[in-house]
Amino acid sequence: MAHLKSHISAAAGLAVAALALAACAPDSNTLESESRAISVEENAIPASAGANGGAAAAADVTHLLPQTGPTYVTLTISANNTGGGGDTKGARPTAITSGSGYVVDGQGYVMTAAHVGVAKGNAVSARAANGRIYTGEVIDLIPTNDMALIKLKGFSGRATSPASPGCVAKGDMVFTLGKPHAQGDLARVGTLEARHFGRAVAYGKFGYPDALVLRMSTQKGESGGPVFDGKGRLIGMVVSTLSDQNGNSINLAHAIPSTALAGFLCREMSCAPDWAALANQSSDTCNGA
Repeated sequence: MAHLKSHISAAAGLAVAALALAACAPDSNTLESESRAISVEENAIPASAGANGGAAAAADVTHLLPQTGPTYVTLTISANNTGGGGDTKGARPTAITSGSGYVVDGQGYVMTAAHVGVAKGNAVSARAANGRIYTGEVIDLIPTNDMALIKLKGFSGRATSPASPGCVAKGDMVFTLGKPHAQGDLARVGTLEARHFGRAVAYGKFGYPDALVLRMSTQKGESGGPVFDGKGRLIGMVVSTLSDQNGNSINLAHAIPSTALAGFLCREMSCAPDWAALANQSSDTCNGA
């Protein structure tokens, strides 16, 4: 998760922590545990968001989890050790980052943030909703708009249903799915603050030209996670959280809009009609609710 100052005028520092692993990433698809359970954060949404405030919003999100939860995965990224010369046979992959992601095509394609994927060709270990671990690799990324595409082996699952953030008004409820480091899977509830941040952001070799602004405070490990509207449709992807000059959270986060995600996805592969419809849209356009 990139942590950004609220007064950004220069490159912000990238703070992506790799999840410490007890063992190497698995070499084949394995069963790790029972199906995943996602907790709903009930107290984060402002009370002004709807007549019943946070409790009603949390209930809405709980109702949407059977629809959205299966589209969400957690990721561990390991360095590609095959191109460094010398004998790497038998070497364990080195975990370098971890984060969240979401299924964009039922035949094993997943998207996440570029600062989670780090580099094309990196190895991926992904935990799906059924508790299984699937392996794959980062097949492409755009560092300057913080997006990466992953292909998993032997995976078929439910893909997200995308929609334009232009159909979501300021103050409308949104929620994210992600795994904060050292915590369980979490549905984080918030609201849309704005469709534009209004300036480019850069951290190391990564960044983005603009972003949705969410009224919520995300944490490390949630980068690359999906952002859904109140109907369970994907409108963006979490990339950073904002802080003040002293490093304190100001309860704001950034997300790449689904329109930009669609443009990247449809350049990389033959995308579904709902993605293709978004690929050339502005994030302010709403073609139907």
